[in-house]
Amino acid sequence: MANLEAELRGAVRGEVGFDATSRALVTMDASNYRRVPRGVVAPVDADDVAAVLAVCREHGVPVVARGGGTSIAGQATGTGVVLDFTRHMNRLVTLDPEARAAVVQPGLVLDRLQEAAAAHGLRFGPDPSTHSRCTLGGMIGNNSCGSHSVAWGTTADSVRELDVVTARGRRLRLGQDWAGAPDGLRELMDGELALLRTGFPELPRRISGYALDALLPERGADVARSFCGSEGTLGVLTEAVVRLVEAPRARALAVLGYADESAAAEAAAGLLPFGPLTVEGMAADLVPSAAALPRGRAWLFVETGGESAGEARARAEAIGRAADVVDALVVTDPAGQRALWRIREDASGTATRMPDGSEAWPGWEDCAVPPARLGAYLRDFRALLGAHGLRGTPYGHFGDGCIHVRIDFDLLTGPGIARFRRFSEELAELVVAHGGSLSGEHGDGQARAELLPKMYGQEMVGLFERVKGVWDPDGLLNPGMLVRPAPLDAGLRFSVLPREPVDVAFGYPADGGDFSAAVRRCVGVAKCRTASVSGSAVMCPSFRATGAEEHSTRGRARLLHEMLAGEVVTDGWRSTEVRDALDLCLSCKGCRSDCPVEVDMATYKAEFLHHHYEGRRRPAAHHSMGRLPEWLRVVARTRTAALVNALTAVRPLARAAKRLGGIAPEREIPRLATRTFSRWWERRREERTPTGRGDLVVLWPDTFTEHLSPAVGQAAVRVLEAAGLRVALPPTVRLAKPPVGDGRTVALDPLSLLRGRGRVCCGLTYVSTGQLDRARAVMRRTLDLMEPVLETDAPVVVLEPSCAAALRTDVPELLHDDPRAARLAAKILTFAETLERHAPDWTPPRVDRPVAGQTHCHQHAVLGDAADRRLRQAALLSGELSGGCCGLAGNFGFEKGHYEVSTACAEEQLLPSVRHAPDGTVVMADGFSCRTQLEQLAGVRGRHLAEVLAAALEEGAGNDPEGER
Repeated sequence: MANLEAELRGAVRGEVGFDATSRALVTMDASNYRRVPRGVVAPVDADDVAAVLAVCREHGVPVVARGGGTSIAGQATGTGVVLDFTRHMNRLVTLDPEARAAVVQPGLVLDRLQEAAAAHGLRFGPDPSTHSRCTLGGMIGNNSCGSHSVAWGTTADSVRELDVVTARGRRLRLGQDWAGAPDGLRELMDGELALLRTGFPELPRRISGYALDALLPERGADVARSFCGSEGTLGVLTEAVVRLVEAPRARALAVLGYADESAAAEAAAGLLPFGPLTVEGMAADLVPSAAALPRGRAWLFVETGGESAGEARARAEAIGRAADVVDALVVTDPAGQRALWRIREDASGTATRMPDGSEAWPGWEDCAVPPARLGAYLRDFRALLGAHGLRGTPYGHFGDGCIHVRIDFDLLTGPGIARFRRFSEELAELVVAHGGSLSGEHGDGQARAELLPKMYGQEMVGLFERVKGVWDPDGLLNPGMLVRPAPLDAGLRFSVLPREPVDVAFGYPADGGDFSAAVRRCVGVAKCRTASVSGSAVMCPSFRATGAEEHSTRGRARLLHEMLAGEVVTDGWRSTEVRDALDLCLSCKGCRSDCPVEVDMATYKAEFLHHHYEGRRRPAAHHSMGRLPEWLRVVARTRTAALVNALTAVRPLARAAKRLGGIAPEREIPRLATRTFSRWWERRREERTPTGRGDLVVLWPDTFTEHLSPAVGQAAVRVLEAAGLRVALPPTVRLAKPPVGDGRTVALDPLSLLRGRGRVCCGLTYVSTGQLDRARAVMRRTLDLMEPVLETDAPVVVLEPSCAAALRTDVPELLHDDPRAARLAAKILTFAETLERHAPDWTPPRVDRPVAGQTHCHQHAVLGDAADRRLRQAALLSGELSGGCCGLAGNFGFEKGHYEVSTACAEEQLLPSVRHAPDGTVVMADGFSCRTQLEQLAGVRGRHLAEVLAAALEEGAGNDPEGER
């Protein structure tokens, strides 16, 4: 390996990675399989590709081309050298609107081509659900399709010419009339014309095997088309000329409800004469909430196009009238259509969990049959599942007869794997009996290639092998795929994981307490690798900032997988590779909601840091910021906030403090409040008698509100009381029984006086720095203090979204053995939720101004912001807050070495939304981190929703200039 690495470094201009991280990141794609490569090369151009092939041919090392790594059959993994085209060879070379053609490099993400084509009213026809991260090279390699194939066909239908480098270094330009054919291919095909004309089933989604029938003279002897779907086994693509189609000016979506999936499947073929753009099907099992869908247990999503919105709608309505449905809905609003399509696109991830939470896997993800036979095939498929005691929920491209399904195979035990093989063999026979193709979209890879003789017979499979020999006589390219395949039950990625549960701190309730199962959640669909997000989405800000796979949720999950496997990443919890990849994780929790399978990398990071630094010296930032509540309480007790502020205002002292505390030198140290929120509360209680007659609510004095922004707490009290609620603070001593304390309550247990006064704390800063033992201790003390509150019906109102999220999730998951944790979590409400549930008749003041800012990432991921939206609307605060992450993310943006990534995250959505806001806009940010980022990077004071409403109550809407742009 050392010689191979050295020769590659001397031969190519791109990056060569033989380190553990580079290799671990590409051991898997989105399939069930795992192969450990020797190294990874990111070529700069076709010369680099040729150089890699020459060096590897000399060493007898296989080469695998890889794009987005979203292949589902295993064909994007290999044991030799992996070519990563996403880093450099990812350009749109040219786009010719007149010719409706584009020249693309293999690493170009499909959405980038679509964005460029859309400016000219054009688009690339095929559109897999992974369009935001799959690459054109991968689409050509797998002959991908997507939901619009009923209108625009497969990738092969959209390819004109291909530039390819063969394993022996020849550079070919593939096209029609045998253009670019390697020596011997035409002669081989001329001798097998009868077999080519009779050996391939006619159906729209035949992806299995080599497309040799494209080489027939009556089909133009199209070498480029025959290359599509060859899965990197014949040559390495370096450039492609692709066709574009005219995009409809307007679209409408008819959502048709049926009693079950078989009824939907049988109806699909009958809709094709109407010329729809899509006919997609899915059942209720894959829909998180059917509230937005018409009545039914299964639905067809039928998209129509037209020159105008009226024309598109008329076509959709005609389909709805002609279909025999339980119920129907026609959607013309683009936002509404996008929301519905997201349900369908996320199915590739949501299908990996059965309704009861158990795991389901690919392997028989995309069989296709003639559309007219789909209903009958689905009934037989269901019967076969039942016969093997398996479960799965079919969905997919009903109009093309192509079905996606994840099945709850047991791929961890010998008997389970044996059943996987038996089922695979029988299902292959069933598909063939219905005149279908083993693969209808994702290719054969390792998952199905072994079974190709059942579909094609030995003679045709033998011809596939001879064709492979013409293109790649040394067997260098992606061996084990399509021809001479590896067994379908070999090299399963789960086999290397520990069989016994890993000793961990968190409870992982959704994964049965098994950390390995939590890591297995990532199936590789790579939604975290998108270059941009829309709406309120968050995941994955660090990847969008760096573009590096190791900074994506998937990349980190792969490293954790390899850490547990112990083959590539060998240091276990002490791994520096995993530590470095997690270092730029913002713990934004965006993956917890935006990942289709709800990978929770923030929790995994905290778990890893806990073990990694156990018994070892921690970074300074873990002490300065991880223990922030302790330091701030000391300042409050000694009443030295003014002194601290004065000292940190002296630049040499501030520089020294930041250097000692591991704080980024670019950051300003926030000023401390000279009077804490609790002190303000005590003085106010002494001066005023509570007047509220409504429900009692307990206002949580989080660390940030208490010591850094008490004005938020003060505003919240004013608004809550204006709404008629009675406000109390949590007890500060442990009480033997109720009443609920208000921050001044006398202890009922005399011994508690000896323990001193305490403050509740969610433990967030300890969790985010992986100090989980200390976090548990803090959380248990908090539960002790909160016991009298738990005995009441009073909700706990938390103003800081990150603290509310910690109380709802981290506390019960870390203290999974303490029932009080779950009881507290159930009481946690946000400010807006409290007003909505406990003061439903209260009318907020009219602010009547536009808003800008950002929804807190933890609120998006854990808490939800529906109540906030309704409250803003009631107060006439117009406009939407942006998504993404502010980039400060608690301690993250303050830590040394994180400043550039932190600011890049802020520049993605937050800062532009504020800069482009009109005068008079209220800048809103409920999180202290978000407000600090705005102040330090934009010089703008953001305000909590409570502050905005309190100002409107006291001064009248529009009279408070603070927080304005």
